[in-house]
Amino acid sequence: MISIRNRVLNGELLSGTWLNLGSSLTAEMAGGAGFDWVLIDLEHGVGDYACLLHQLQAVGNTQAAPVVRIPWNDPVQFKRVLDLGPCGVMVPYVNTADEARQAASSMRYPPQGIRGVAKLNRACGFGQDFDDYFDSVNDNLLTVVQIETETALGNVEEIAAVEGIDVLFVGPMDLSVSLEIPQQFDHPRFRSALTKIAEACSRHGKAAGILLGASEQIEQTVADGYTFVALNSDGGLVASGMRKLAAEFERYRQG
Repeated sequence: MISIRNRVLNGELLSGTWLNLGSSLTAEMAGGAGFDWVLIDLEHGVGDYACLLHQLQAVGNTQAAPVVRIPWNDPVQFKRVLDLGPCGVMVPYVNTADEARQAASSMRYPPQGIRGVAKLNRACGFGQDFDDYFDSVNDNLLTVVQIETETALGNVEEIAAVEGIDVLFVGPMDLSVSLEIPQQFDHPRFRSALTKIAEACSRHGKAAGILLGASEQIEQTVADGYTFVALNSDGGLVASGMRKLAAEFERYRQG
């Protein structure tokens, strides 16, 4: 298992992309493209648990660290995903410090947390690597919580202070909707929210993260203090690429 947590907490700029097609092939392509991490999306992506296994196997042959977004902040979801051996978990819709503490606890074996212990799973090398995994994994796994609502924004200082939380990750669409400025990512209220989140992360030694839709946003995002940054998705790239290909025929049509 690649450990990316130390690099995150050291403030490195780490690039990623979203995998929402449930495809092991696009996962392998993304993993080999040069990204530091990839996000396998079980919340809004089309893949299921079986797809996740194949995606993790595909990314495992690359240098990218696989992070999995679970559907909800539920300890059962953590157990099922972590036993397959990702490098971290992203938790959607975390609104309070208590919810952040639950996520941090669900990521870790006792006594630091509540994750169930099992040996015969992929994360532990099906038993062969259990001792090493058990001894180190509480310190190696990356815990990412999403800031997606006005409530979370109001509690961002307390969330950032929670021990065991490594990244506060902005969900731009949900946050802009919650702020009643849908998709207005240059709106002063949205810009102010980004600043507030980045400053809270800086004060508490956490990384600020965000998903971007266009490369033109990278420069401002890095200047804002965001270091765990994803750009686009496999689904987005395929869809835009297909539209571009189809458009190539338009100039040759009659009428």
